[in-house]
Amino acid sequence: MSDVHARVAREDDIDEIRDIFMDAYGEDYPYQYFYDEIWLKRAVFGDHLEMVVAEDTETGEVLGTGSVVFDVGAHSDLIGEFGRLAVHSKARGRGIAKLIKKYRIELIEDRLHVAIVDNRTSHPISQKISHEFGFAAVGLMPLKHRFDTREHIAVFARHFGPALNLRRNNPRIVPEAAALAHQAMINLQMDPDTIIDESTPPYHHDRDFIISELESEAMPHLLRIERGRVKQREVFGPMRLHYGFFMLSTNEANYLVARRPASTDRPVAGALGYLYDEYERNIRVFELIAASDAAIRHLLVELLNTARDIGAEYIEIEVSAHGTRMQRTLIELGFLPTAYIPAMVFHEVERLDVIKMVRLLVEPTRANAQLIEPMKPLFNLVMDSFETQAVLPRIEESMEELSIFEGLTDEQARRVAGVMSLAQYETGELLFEADGPADEFFVLIEGEVHVSLAEGTEVGTIGCGDVVGENSMLSETAHTVHARATEPTTTAVLSRDKLDELTRQRPDIGMRIYRNLAVSLGAKLRRMDMDMHSD
Repeated sequence: MSDVHARVAREDDIDEIRDIFMDAYGEDYPYQYFYDEIWLKRAVFGDHLEMVVAEDTETGEVLGTGSVVFDVGAHSDLIGEFGRLAVHSKARGRGIAKLIKKYRIELIEDRLHVAIVDNRTSHPISQKISHEFGFAAVGLMPLKHRFDTREHIAVFARHFGPALNLRRNNPRIVPEAAALAHQAMINLQMDPDTIIDESTPPYHHDRDFIISELESEAMPHLLRIERGRVKQREVFGPMRLHYGFFMLSTNEANYLVARRPASTDRPVAGALGYLYDEYERNIRVFELIAASDAAIRHLLVELLNTARDIGAEYIEIEVSAHGTRMQRTLIELGFLPTAYIPAMVFHEVERLDVIKMVRLLVEPTRANAQLIEPMKPLFNLVMDSFETQAVLPRIEESMEELSIFEGLTDEQARRVAGVMSLAQYETGELLFEADGPADEFFVLIEGEVHVSLAEGTEVGTIGCGDVVGENSMLSETAHTVHARATEPTTTAVLSRDKLDELTRQRPDIGMRIYRNLAVSLGAKLRRMDMDMHSD
């Protein structure tokens, strides 16, 4: 077998590079410009990416290619994305992917502070290679890319040089991002130092704005706002307004511009910049500019309306891990944390942590993901949150009727509902049985449940709003009864692990839940006593 070596790509490699991508991905590769000869030629000579190839030293044939993309963030962020990797099918099994990865690291390790890799989850090979070369799992972008179908992307990161020494410590994050941030930092061998912020409110929704697309006449107004608000930057991306109208147009950047209808002294209140990939049906937000807080939420709401109108399926935004108001606003608009990257961007003289947040406009599904072990906890954290989000409205509809929510504020009730899941049972189906594990309890939303001892003695019937299974869960013993649905039944389920975690984060909520469970249990015991005496 002849040797293979890696080198920087040249213009005469372009046809072979294009053929490799076609062989590896067919017509389904998300980055369609890799099939464009003119774009590839510009890429070889340009400075926005470093493209390398693996060449057979004996035949001179190009067998694989990979790139480091530098325009995934602002120029000053010193961040690059390892990607665009493809190996020809006839050359697989020769270690070419590892060779390309090693060579790319050697090329850029003195030029970058942070490197990110987006790895496919339809097979684990690229994840294994990233892990082997010191990249750590930091998140999951659910259903981000379209190949033959939408596919989850595993996110890995690695720091170089002084990146972590320049990091601003103690980010303030919303509770919904806490577990993700903790796991990502553990994977990066960092001591988690985030501060969970429960109290910072979201941006309020001021509807008194007119939204339009960016026109050149609005640029001076927005540039003045951008320069004045730079100290409060909360959203990050690969472009900024000050790059100029021509560059923004060339990259097909879009801006939603907010104006006060009756204002004469300050007609432009803010703008939100985003990129839309029509092939992938993906939106990426890259900038948010506002003269005051009033326009922020309205611009985000209009982005969601625009996304639905154009048929987008996925929206991604990178926000500061120190901007709790923005995080909370996005949570309320249906975005969820999906990746946590410490020291990802430069701001003034420090590097800030970034939370990647995603709004899915398609049904969440775990699909056919194949994951290496370090990715599995992150995958479960992210997908659990999206699956919970999908059922949250159903639980919220029934809050007023459910005893578990008694005495909770609206904010507290939403937090509890956010860690619950829905479970449905057909007539005759068991929720649990005697001697079975008791690691969760059930709150009935619809239907009816019959409770009986193992030998068949009837204990009672549980109806809508009641709780079942809480006694054994709280006492950490096995169930002592059977619980069976007597008709189609829907329940909200809260596990012991979720309850323990919620209680640690919010003792005020935990105390109220335990009180409600005690009251519910006491009421059931009194009913049972009355039934026994009536007999």
